[in-house]
Amino acid sequence: MEIEKAVLALAALSQPTRLEAFRTLVRHEPEGLAAGDLARLLEVPQNTLSAHLSILSRARLVSSERHSRSIIYRASLGEFRDVAVFLLRDCCGGRPEVCEPVVETLQSCCSPKPRGRAR
Repeated sequence: MEIEKAVLALAALSQPTRLEAFRTLVRHEPEGLAAGDLARLLEVPQNTLSAHLSILSRARLVSSERHSRSIIYRASLGEFRDVAVFLLRDCCGGRPEVCEPVVETLQSCCSPKPRGRAR
């Protein structure tokens, strides 16, 4: 990832409403959310949210798709992964034990939930 793209993404996430919008969209993957529903969840006026979503879109952190009269927004998890990897790629300087706590935290929060026994 180029440093300019990383800076654009990080700048887009550096505002509380945009960060919360992105986090909410992540929680609603893969279906996404209509702009109006997202505005209601965040308790933000729709025109204000529209400006924030535009900034997130320019940073390629969200995508949108029109469905009839609604615009459905989704988190661009691949782009976010690229930013996270960009930040962490050189964190260990050849010493994997330095990054191990980060990897363990991600594995514990993102591991599939165990399913109950089938009857």
